[in-house]
Amino acid sequence: MKENDVILRTVTRVVVFIILTFGVELFLSGHHNPGGGFVGGLVLSSALVLLYVVFDIETVHQGVPFDFRKIAAFGAMLSLLSGTAAAVLGKPFLTQGFGYFDLPIFGLTELATVTIFEAGVALTVIGTVVTIILSISKDV
Repeated sequence: MKENDVILRTVTRVVVFIILTFGVELFLSGHHNPGGGFVGGLVLSSALVLLYVVFDIETVHQGVPFDFRKIAAFGAMLSLLSGTAAAVLGKPFLTQGFGYFDLPIFGLTELATVTIFEAGVALTVIGTVVTIILSISKDV
């Protein structure tokens, strides 16, 4: 019999939003400050794991219908391709480029190709962590 845990589910929705916001902040600040794809991916995956703990797997799969093994593979491929793009252009593997652009809302903003690499790392970490947690939960 399942307990009536309305308070836990309500608080979890708020906490998951806060964790996701913090994870995105860590991801975006990674190439100038502590953080980046690995740490941001761990924080983002912790929000998903919290959802799996509080709600059942079927409920979370309805809201987040992704195959996390494919997400991990896509992230690894994205990281590899971001480094290969530099090699195709005649630069050493994983050479990163950046530029400053005047964006309408954000103003003068630095955009760097390292963000693509970090996105691949984050997706790989998220996919791997959630896949491991789901594999462990099937054994219990």
